[in-house]
Amino acid sequence: MKIQNISEKHQEWIKSILCERWGSPVMISRGNIHNADQLPGFIALESEKPLGLITFSLKNDECEIVTLDSLEAGKGIGIKLIKSVKDFAVEKNCNRIWLITTNDNTNALKFYQKNGFRLAAIHPGAVEKSRRIKPEIPEVGCDDIPIRDEIELEIRLN
Repeated sequence: MKIQNISEKHQEWIKSILCERWGSPVMISRGNIHNADQLPGFIALESEKPLGLITFSLKNDECEIVTLDSLEAGKGIGIKLIKSVKDFAVEKNCNRIWLITTNDNTNALKFYQKNGFRLAAIHPGAVEKSRRIKPEIPEVGCDDIPIRDEIELEIRLN
């Protein structure tokens, strides 16, 4: 498996995977709108077949992971994609890498914490505000848990 920068030749696949997994390429975090298909990122490939995608946004000295998708569990795809973002953020002198997930996404909470992220904040009721911008966000998520809150996780880089 190799990790490389997103390129123009992957745009159709990227838009397709974001629509399939996230409802659209539009992502909302902390009230900010991201067009994830237009963000920088990395793609995991095996024999030129896409296996995973990570997109991020740089702002000042912070790097926000906007999306992470691994198409095959247990292969270390997500870990390698996060490492690529971390290396990039260090190179750009970022102070932290952060992301938002929702209260229902217990698998993501476990995964990120196992991979060095710490809980930074809980934003109660934030998803309702996001739904006003992106109505595709479902009311109920993983394990039939109502989706209500944004959970912010981070890695401090210095």
